[in-house]
Amino acid sequence: MCGIAGFIDFNNSSSRDLLVQCTDVLIHRGPDGGGYEFFQQQGHQVGLGHRRLSIIDLSAAASQPMWYKHYCIVFNGEMYNYESVKKELEQLGHAFITHSDTEVILHAWEQWGAGMIEKFIGMFTFVIYDTVKQEITCFRDRAGVKPFYFYWHYGLFMFASGLKSFHKHPAFKKEINRQALHQFLQYGYIQAPLSIFTDTHKLVPGHYLSFSITGKAYTIHKYWDVYDFYNKPKLNLPASEAKTHTEQLLVSACRYRMVSDVPVGVFLSGGYDSTAVAALLQAHQSEKIKTYTIGFFEEDHNEAGFAKKVASHLQTDHTEHYCTTKEAQEIIPDIPFYCDEPFGDSSIIPTTLVSKLARKDVTVALSADAGDETFAGYTKYPLALDFLKKINQVPGPLKKPAGKLLHHVPNILLEKITGNTAVAIKKQRLIDLFHQPKVTAPAIMDVLLSQVYTSHQLENLLAMKVERPLSFFDSEHLLNQSLGELDRMLAIDYKTYMTDDILVKVDRAGMTTSLEGREPLLDHRLIEFAATLPENLKMNGSVMKYLLKEIVHDYVPKEMMERPKMGFGVPVFAWLRNDLRYYADEYMNDAAFKKHGLFKMDGVHHIIKRFFLNDRNYNGLFWYLLMFQMWYKKWMD
Repeated sequence: MCGIAGFIDFNNSSSRDLLVQCTDVLIHRGPDGGGYEFFQQQGHQVGLGHRRLSIIDLSAAASQPMWYKHYCIVFNGEMYNYESVKKELEQLGHAFITHSDTEVILHAWEQWGAGMIEKFIGMFTFVIYDTVKQEITCFRDRAGVKPFYFYWHYGLFMFASGLKSFHKHPAFKKEINRQALHQFLQYGYIQAPLSIFTDTHKLVPGHYLSFSITGKAYTIHKYWDVYDFYNKPKLNLPASEAKTHTEQLLVSACRYRMVSDVPVGVFLSGGYDSTAVAALLQAHQSEKIKTYTIGFFEEDHNEAGFAKKVASHLQTDHTEHYCTTKEAQEIIPDIPFYCDEPFGDSSIIPTTLVSKLARKDVTVALSADAGDETFAGYTKYPLALDFLKKINQVPGPLKKPAGKLLHHVPNILLEKITGNTAVAIKKQRLIDLFHQPKVTAPAIMDVLLSQVYTSHQLENLLAMKVERPLSFFDSEHLLNQSLGELDRMLAIDYKTYMTDDILVKVDRAGMTTSLEGREPLLDHRLIEFAATLPENLKMNGSVMKYLLKEIVHDYVPKEMMERPKMGFGVPVFAWLRNDLRYYADEYMNDAAFKKHGLFKMDGVHHIIKRFFLNDRNYNGLFWYLLMFQMWYKKWMD
């Protein structure tokens, strides 16, 4: 885990000192050393910067930027299977001078070009500068574990692991992308390729960017897409065989992520995903693995007891820490700095806390992200399928009249029927769904269960009319018509919520304390196989994550695991209505909003009023507005 930054400047307005500034602002991503290469060429300048967090080959020989012949690389991430790729290259005549995975990438690039990426198992962003071809190539990993931003405007191309690098360059234009703002308020995160700034983008996972310096232009290429595997024919194999192969892939993925020259630990919540990782690792080694859990005194948010029972059963070296409200609240002011963009997932607070706990002992921690998206673990999936079944029971000619009738149903009655207290603010969405010619589960997941505010509702908040930006939520047409509704939701979630919310949260939280996070369940071999499995091996009747649970039950008793799913969160809304109410006074006052003029004050006042009247329907949007206001003051004010 490191931080990278650099530029191609056709205006010759940069310098080596500026490159150092753009790179060193990422020191939290790489506190163990910095390296810089600055090239003054005829008509342009090139800079490559690197902040190092030493994980594999701790020697100075593995420092970056690293050279091999006329290739220079800066690399953030890990190639877990680099040893096997290295052996293949040695058989082809390559010789190595370090034990690092970085050097293996350079030799693989010379040998196979962009096709080399198919050989690697890892999480990564890296940039290779070919000084002969005068070309820079930028790669991002398949799932999007590692961040990669780029900027191209008026002859300046910049790239970095975080937007904070761009702020250091005086030529960077800080203009808010209103479509990205719309998307943030709608979902609580900004999806690739958008970023909060115009002319600034996230490289979409599974893609690489080639910038021709002589041509002064870039092209983007796709090398991997999870949809390609969901679109394959379903495998016809016994459940026992599917279970065996899945377990083998999980064991391999976990083992690869233990490759390190520094201590490694595991985040353990006691849920199925983290228990699977801890159990499979502990079962295949004699030394006790280190597991870490954060506990909370508020029982509604406390999983520490469950984790402790699992750790005791698996006999791990377990550490738990009960956080005070003060410890958790102290994280909030730092969110805008580490996230770079407005970010609305409040579970970044406990994720940061558990990262700080683990960092006391280890430099690498394994987490169990992607289990819900791969094996169908979110409650929104059966909710969407159930609603789809109900709406399809209404005859076609009666759907529009049913929608009109719904408009007159009292909110309190609707809440009783649906069992959902947030239904009042979502009633119009239900009506809109009834008016659609064809309703699908992904549409329900998006409109009803993912969006905090619809575009129509945002019209009452945003000062300027903003067209809703298209995203992978709108990509259902790229999936085969024969694909089941559950798999459609899983595929779309993998490219939206998982990548731009969950993985952003884990990366930024870990980097607050220079902790490298690794995700075994994101091994691309696992999702490539799981995508081709029948839906009933993921959700079997009412049993969610069926296949993964069957594997876990071989290691941990079923009765120890069976419990309601808990979110990894903190009571942030209760805090904001009480001892953190001063945040509203500081960031949510009229003067603060008028500095940018992005919102209608009537809309803002309505949200604030409803929030402090304890209307839970406004929790999300109040928090998103607060996060935006805090971000704006940090980076724009």
